[in-house]
Amino acid sequence: MTWNAADIPDQTGRLAVVTGANSGLGLVTATELARHGADVVLAVRNTTAGDDAARTIAAAVPGAKLRVRRLDLASLTSVEAFADAVAEELGQIDLLVNNAGLVLLGPRRTTSDGFELHLGTNLLGHFALTGRLLPLLARGDAPRVVSLSSITHKTAHLAFDDLMSERDYRAAPAYGASKLATTVFGIELDRRLRAIGSPVLSTLAHPGLSSTNLTPRAWEHRGRIGEWTARLGLLATQPVEQGALPQLHAATAPGVRGGQFFGPGGFRETRGRVAEVRASAEATDLVVGRRLWDAAQELTGVAYL
Repeated sequence: MTWNAADIPDQTGRLAVVTGANSGLGLVTATELARHGADVVLAVRNTTAGDDAARTIAAAVPGAKLRVRRLDLASLTSVEAFADAVAEELGQIDLLVNNAGLVLLGPRRTTSDGFELHLGTNLLGHFALTGRLLPLLARGDAPRVVSLSSITHKTAHLAFDDLMSERDYRAAPAYGASKLATTVFGIELDRRLRAIGSPVLSTLAHPGLSSTNLTPRAWEHRGRIGEWTARLGLLATQPVEQGALPQLHAATAPGVRGGQFFGPGGFRETRGRVAEVRASAEATDLVVGRRLWDAAQELTGVAYL
């Protein structure tokens, strides 16, 4: 399909929460939602960077309705505080874009709750956030949740006997597993929302290979070698504005169904126009979905659906 940001329907009156909205895909997503009339909450770990992003958006979109709020997905306490504040301040949400992501190719690190950092941030933080915001979404107008996957999920595997990669930590597989888990989550969320007849849609997207700050950050532990490796890696990417289109389509396009997954339709889903794509067999496996959901509920203490 030939679809671009100009095709986003009017979002006036809709309230969107975008995680990781201060840079990269999140900044583009927040900007385009604001450009089309949405009231956007920039959910960011660093509020100084969030304020800078809000000024950038406001310069591009005069009159943009923006709120910067602190959210650290690597802390369940922060997730709870953010959700409580949003509930008190806003009362309902129409769109949640679980965009924020982390990839660090150095030694194993953990969140403040003791989770392996990739899984804890990319999956468990968003799992807890979605559960805590679901009552607000249920009150929304045509509400949607968008989960951001990655093409790396297609070659990844979830080791349920070592979800935190404590026995065998390798950074790249750990990142891939976290994005597979995010994909499983988006699909299982759709199954459970359908089962109760919820008005909330769960959709998924991935950006292919896109030029964001994740690539430089991933290699920052390697010093000068890492800097040059990151620069070479960026040569293979498409512009971030193109990479954000699948998640904008999943978030706003009319006729999107729960469970649909969008990404680039070009070479091996690395680039190109927006297309519907397929998740891996493991991502769509019913047993994997149930096992991951149960594990996420137990680990986060946030039980829903």
